[in-house]
Amino acid sequence: MTILVSGGCGFIGSNFIIDWLSREKEKIINLDNLTYAGNINNLSSVKDNDDYVFIHGDIGDKSTVSKILETYNPRAVINFAAESHVDRSIYGPEPFIKTNIVGTFHFLEAIRSYWENLAEINKNNFRFLHISTDEVYGSLSSEAPPFKETNPYEPNSIYSASKAASDHLVRAYHHTYRLPTLTSNCSNNYGPYQFPEKLIPLVIYNALSGKQLPIYGDGKNIRDWLFVSDHCSAIRLILNAGKVGETYNIGGLNEKTNLEVVQTLCSILDELQPRDDGFSYATQISFITDRAGHDRRYAIDATKIQEELGWQPIQSFETGIYQTVKWYIKNSDWVQNITSGAYQDWIKKRYAV
Repeated sequence: MTILVSGGCGFIGSNFIIDWLSREKEKIINLDNLTYAGNINNLSSVKDNDDYVFIHGDIGDKSTVSKILETYNPRAVINFAAESHVDRSIYGPEPFIKTNIVGTFHFLEAIRSYWENLAEINKNNFRFLHISTDEVYGSLSSEAPPFKETNPYEPNSIYSASKAASDHLVRAYHHTYRLPTLTSNCSNNYGPYQFPEKLIPLVIYNALSGKQLPIYGDGKNIRDWLFVSDHCSAIRLILNAGKVGETYNIGGLNEKTNLEVVQTLCSILDELQPRDDGFSYATQISFITDRAGHDRRYAIDATKIQEELGWQPIQSFETGIYQTVKWYIKNSDWVQNITSGAYQDWIKKRYAV
């Protein structure tokens, strides 16, 4: 038995592969184009595992995808592949359209062709699980109830609009062609191997490097934080027990303002790796001009996945964030390797540091 994972060298994908191989005796084929956020070293711990195969390629390359499908005959496909950094979508939207919309279309076409030619029993058991985001729902006011799966899509950034389009394509392929699809929309993930453009790894990296800790606007934008291992457990459950054609929201049940997150990180760093001068890392906090189209609040109602599939997160924000900081301190070589070259130039340009 085999599953195909696309975008498995990214943050969530690599955590999923490591978690899967520690639990299951089933081969994973990892198709990844190794763009800026894809790091093959994320999976160095499993590279010699007989159940793991890495293939460098693009989900938008239909011939490559078709060849992989014909060679390995997967029973399921999990699509993590996406351009996912909102800031980059503002300053360079084209890759988001190319990968998230056009790439998803070509990927679905190759998968549909493969699925339609499967034997009937394999056809009935096949699943395509599309990993998406809560950002497709738009922005919530402070008093509004959390996003349900029935909320209308109201994306406000190029990134979220491109993900919304990919979600619609997946839905359409199910309803038009009966392709057995599933979609999950998750809240903000955090944990090991996250590319240091995202808030939590960026703050840890900048704090330990003696740089400013940039916070957009007034720091009161609210996100629901989901530890990546909890997300992985939800994905496994949806793949194995989710109802075909359905969408499942996955939330951490931990709403925090960006300022609260940064202050928590500073407090943990003060404990685990204090500054030489005795001052708190919080003195490095700097408020910068808010980004364009910055959504005020995201929050996930995870009732559906809890009631239908029995899932709930294990980690609280306090336990998850503490583990995360410890991981980044312990894995400083990984951080150093990824925060160099083009990435470093982009950060300097964007944040003027």
